[in-house]
Amino acid sequence: MRTEKQNAAWSVLRLFSVSKTSEIFIIRVAGHVAAGFPSPAEDFFEGPIDLRAELIPNPDASFIVKVLGNSMQDAQISDGDVLIIDRSVRPTNGCIAVCFLNGEFTVKRLEIRGKLVRLLPSNPAFQPIDLAEGDELTVWGVVTYVIKKPV
Repeated sequence: MRTEKQNAAWSVLRLFSVSKTSEIFIIRVAGHVAAGFPSPAEDFFEGPIDLRAELIPNPDASFIVKVLGNSMQDAQISDGDVLIIDRSVRPTNGCIAVCFLNGEFTVKRLEIRGKLVRLLPSNPAFQPIDLAEGDELTVWGVVTYVIKKPV
């Protein structure tokens, strides 16, 4: 059981699998948006884009998670954001990953130095998680995209 201080270091994630159906989500792409004088939108359309192919190149290894908590806010990951996680991407030092630590999920930046691994929040109100002997850590997948809701 975690202490209250340990609870403060965790972000809760809700996991969703990526549908493996043949449905494709395609939208039209507007290449440029005028920030000065308005112009007809049709002049700027570049054609369709398949968001599934663009954002999820490995659907069999990808998951979508919704973040609950703000321990990664300085990495532009906020409460309510949606993350695309790719389990086929090799975790490296400095990457942001979904980790399974002692039976619970969290999203943190990995610090890898030799055999030493730390989980770093991106919010000064939270403490890094230093792994102790006996801790069980699985880097479950690497964050490849953050989808933010407009403010």
